[in-house]
Amino acid sequence: MTTLPSISLTAQAFEPGTLLTAFCVGRDETGAVASFVGLARAERGQATALELEAYPGFTDAAIAAFAEDAKARFGLHDYRIVHRVGRVAPGEAIVFVATAAVHRRAAFEACDFLMDYLKSRAPFWKKEHGPDGDRWIEPTARDRTDAERWD
Repeated sequence: MTTLPSISLTAQAFEPGTLLTAFCVGRDETGAVASFVGLARAERGQATALELEAYPGFTDAAIAAFAEDAKARFGLHDYRIVHRVGRVAPGEAIVFVATAAVHRRAAFEACDFLMDYLKSRAPFWKKEHGPDGDRWIEPTARDRTDAERWD
């Protein structure tokens, strides 16, 4: 099994399939890997780019603490989170999450749990750029409700 950082914040585009393949290597005791890839949307032409800001050392530490909680809560073997920062074009991957566990239910639930946190509680600041100007994006009521179900 290759040793990769568990959490990466990057301004560079990434290939989710390559990340998933690398994450799966050497897992002879893992029975399930679940993954999620979030893509930037064009919002029917209203978004030409999404810009994500994070504080290095703070944002990644907050995500790591939550991910370690997920690891304990769901009995994960491992997890991998890659999140874009900076400017992201529609169609590009924003986030990749993979979880490895003995059984599928734990892997699925942990992946969902981590995405709910990243979407609504992780310390990122998001701005959408479009033909009508820029606007800051906040988590929606649905995002908050999704995250609250784990409390």
